[in-house]
Amino acid sequence: MELAGTVALESNGSPQGITRHETELSAGTIEYEDSGGEGPVIVLLHGLLMDASLYDGVIADLSADYRCVAPTLPLGAHRHPMRADADLSLRGIARLVAEFCDSLDLRDVTLVGNDTGGALAQLLIGDEAVDMDRIVLVSCDAFDNYPPGLTGRALVLTGKLSPALFGLFMQQMRLRPLRRLPIAFGWLTKHGDAATARWMEPILQQAEIRRDTVRVLRAVSAEPDLMLKAAECLPGFDRPALVVWAREDRVMPPEHGRRLAELLPHGRLVEVSDSYTLIPQDQPARLAQIIREFMREP
Repeated sequence: MELAGTVALESNGSPQGITRHETELSAGTIEYEDSGGEGPVIVLLHGLLMDASLYDGVIADLSADYRCVAPTLPLGAHRHPMRADADLSLRGIARLVAEFCDSLDLRDVTLVGNDTGGALAQLLIGDEAVDMDRIVLVSCDAFDNYPPGLTGRALVLTGKLSPALFGLFMQQMRLRPLRRLPIAFGWLTKHGDAATARWMEPILQQAEIRRDTVRVLRAVSAEPDLMLKAAECLPGFDRPALVVWAREDRVMPPEHGRRLAELLPHGRLVEVSDSYTLIPQDQPARLAQIIREFMREP
């Protein structure tokens, strides 16, 4: 049975057994993947210029035991433009995540965030608007690394362009050699180029999505100390916390993983080999195993 305000969609390439839905929130229509089931709930948050498919491999592994819910947030790879008055700052999008969880009545959730999704998870720790039982931060923006690395800084600079010029600039991302540059996705994922090509389609095809993305990028540029402020709230999170970091990460400094684990009162760090920032793409089975072991801990 569908919840009020939600619509089931075709699977459209999602992992077997995972259905796509959409729900209407204050900012606009949000699509999400939902494995269903009665198990503990895991909510998975993606980063800039990505969608819920970032976690397809992880969800396929975990869905036998857990209800995995992955929204596609308005971060540049979404397919439904947001309303003109929507707050597309990172704090605004964090509030949208809280509204999303409330609309689906998701309780005692384990919140997983990779890349910008990890920044959103940290903001939600301070907000306490999500009924959160555990948190998993996976190679993500933290402290003064915001926007993160050469990749993040280059992307945010493009937000200074008008939406039309931004769209012209992003046309370069049709070409694989340019997508693999360090200023694009080259330092974010070792093995996920097919996914990154797919994530670029909404920006390349829809003027309204380019408008939304420019608004997000300008909001990021306007709050350079956002994650430093978010870090001040981490010592107050008194529930289980796991930090998962790529040993070879060239965008998110590995020392930030250690610092996050130390700040969280019940935090610990697990490092992953043969991966860049997007561990759900590069090492989905390993990340699913780590999350499963974490979920089984008392």
